[in-house]
Amino acid sequence: MAYLVNGNDIFKAARENHYAVGAYNTNNLEWTRALLRGAKETRTPLLIQVSTGAAKYMGGYKTVKDLVLNEMNNMDIDVPVILNLDHGDFESAKECIALGYSSVMFDGHNLPTDENLAKTKEIVKLAHERGISVEAEIGKIGENQGADGGELASVEDAKTFVAAGVDKLACGIGNIHGVYPEGWTGLNFDRLKEIAEAVPNEPLVLHGGSGIPQDQIEKAIQLGIAKININTEFQLAFQAATRKYIEDKMDLDKGNKGYDPRKLLRAGTDAITDSMKEMISWMGTAPIDSKESSVQFDEASLNEE
Repeated sequence: MAYLVNGNDIFKAARENHYAVGAYNTNNLEWTRALLRGAKETRTPLLIQVSTGAAKYMGGYKTVKDLVLNEMNNMDIDVPVILNLDHGDFESAKECIALGYSSVMFDGHNLPTDENLAKTKEIVKLAHERGISVEAEIGKIGENQGADGGELASVEDAKTFVAAGVDKLACGIGNIHGVYPEGWTGLNFDRLKEIAEAVPNEPLVLHGGSGIPQDQIEKAIQLGIAKININTEFQLAFQAATRKYIEDKMDLDKGNKGYDPRKLLRAGTDAITDSMKEMISWMGTAPIDSKESSVQFDEASLNEE
């Protein structure tokens, strides 16, 4: 029977030992399978998360949880899996706590600091009563909005939110959601270092991990980043592989039913797993064991009615 873990020990170990664990967004069935496969075959922990928009698209937070657990069972997943709400508002965080997500991110960055802190404390109380992990955000993460990124997180805010009991802290250090613009000035390592020294035992989170150069990823990890959020990277990999499938006119092979969505989406799904494995190598994620493991896809199902 599949089960979820809250990941607190996993991320503390990552910070202490200077590696990171990826946090990957799911968008549908194929995405979920691709991520679970990547984790099983690399023998690494997986944080699979869903945004509010993706959850609505997929049918709701309960549907997402059921899908993840069902696929964990179907694929015989035997590595730790954390299910996280990504950038949830207050009501979404409460809903996911009630549903049994093992981790939630309450994103109150757009609220006045006092209100953000008060609601964060309430979420922490509700979550910790159920053994659920909580992530908070300080500093606005950029949104495709220019080369300078979003606002920098405050060191004092970092200390305040850690004292409130959050288990992981996302910090604005020049990072951006989406595609990084030409001329992006890079991560602000001075601010990251200040925050890391102020909260030396807290796993720090880097949002917008897609598109950051490898050397900056590695430096951020050495300074205290333990969780790296990646979504756009996999969307672009899925897009490129799917585009190639169509440009190669494989979808026009009517004799082989190349238009069947099970085949049409296969190349992109495999590309997600391949990209994930590359990112795991960048992050130096520690495997849980040395067991060789692979996910065998039922190839015959592609041709069944």
